[in-house]
Amino acid sequence: MSTAAMTAASHRFLPWLVAVGFFMQFLDATILNTALPTMARDLGQSPLRMQSAVIAYVLTVALLIPASGWLADRFGTRRIYQFAIITFTIGSLSCAVSQTLNQLVMSRVLQGCGGALLVPVGRLSLLRLFPRDQLIRVLSFVAIPGLIGPLIGPSLGGWIVEVASWRWIFLVNLPVGVAGILATSRFMPDVKGPQGPFDLSGYALIAVSMLMITLSLHGLGDAAWPMEVSLLLLFAGIACMAGYWLHAARAASPLFSPRLFSVPTYGVALLGNLFARLGSGAMPFMTPLLLQVGMGYSPSKAGMSMIPATLGAMASKAYAERLIRRYGYRRVLVGNTLMLGSVIAAFSLVGPAVPHAWVLAHLAIFGVFNSMQFTAMNTLALGGLDDTFASSGNSLFAVVVQLSMGIGVALAGVLLTMFSGHAPVAGSTEVLRTFHVTYLCIGGLSALAAVVFVQLGPNEGILKRSPPLPESMQ
Repeated sequence: MSTAAMTAASHRFLPWLVAVGFFMQFLDATILNTALPTMARDLGQSPLRMQSAVIAYVLTVALLIPASGWLADRFGTRRIYQFAIITFTIGSLSCAVSQTLNQLVMSRVLQGCGGALLVPVGRLSLLRLFPRDQLIRVLSFVAIPGLIGPLIGPSLGGWIVEVASWRWIFLVNLPVGVAGILATSRFMPDVKGPQGPFDLSGYALIAVSMLMITLSLHGLGDAAWPMEVSLLLLFAGIACMAGYWLHAARAASPLFSPRLFSVPTYGVALLGNLFARLGSGAMPFMTPLLLQVGMGYSPSKAGMSMIPATLGAMASKAYAERLIRRYGYRRVLVGNTLMLGSVIAAFSLVGPAVPHAWVLAHLAIFGVFNSMQFTAMNTLALGGLDDTFASSGNSLFAVVVQLSMGIGVALAGVLLTMFSGHAPVAGSTEVLRTFHVTYLCIGGLSALAAVVFVQLGPNEGILKRSPPLPESMQ
């Protein structure tokens, strides 16, 4: 194929290829949650201690995001995107044949290595191929799978485990992956960017810090090792994080510059996001478990019950910007954060006696406030960055998003383990109490983010424009 023909084909088919990659990543991030109780039974585990399968994927994505752009610049978008699909597909096959929880966790890490590169490298290839006046249309097109994946993921996962086996959740990725590998070699442009220095020392400190902090929480929740080891990991992780910022203050080209925090709204949004997403990250893990283990729903019914949360999130997109423009970030974020925490805590009232229609309405309301929170936090963080800080600020924010989601799941696992004491009988009063107290704690912690957002000035961060949001943050 000639260069001109290749370019024409890329313009036509590349958005579809990238959209499929986005869909695979977002679908796999949500399809697993509904299947966890069935997987736990097959693997001989308690459903309340399956958080490691979720954390492994989210944490791996967070660890690799900072390196994705440099890898694409160094080796080319085509090679890295093809590597991402191959790794994701092999990881999916490995998940499908796993016989123990430890094998599943390691397979999820491998899968996450591919998933972490699909979204940023795919988006980068579009940025380099399409002119700026076409980017909004193209990015809007490829963002659609980011909404469809969470919409059908839980229900599809529940349906698969009922009609076949949970292993087919991963096996369905294989034909899509093979098609993606072939399409990448034909339609993905092999573009390399300017090769700048990579802050390897800073990256190592950040990666080790995130890994140790998350593992410490996982150890507390899963009793995988003594509490003393978990505490040592926690303090070591905090020390590595402090070491990174000392390093960044002196490095010529740090991975994330401390000067980012010279933008006041960025620091507030980053810290507020870390606390607010504790609840948002825990909910997709906890709620399918509550519906199945605590209330006796079938996997397909539990999965279908999660759809209103996504529909509520989509509905809030229509008026979120207007509310922010009218009332400002401070009022919207403080009020919405308190409401979001209250809605999460109110799941402590959900039980078998509550009509299914009320459960659906509750999840829809959660989706509305959750999406409003994301929109406000994301635009507050990214809208104030100029071209100097846009790239590093975007990457750091994406890392914090993934890390806070992983910590939310890990924290939920810690609380479920603490309040259960042992493996209670599914559907019993004891297991319901475990979930209810955990929801109260998670909701209260999420509401604490209002203390951060109240630091904003009354007119600070007033929305002047709506920057395009990375799909992984929506």
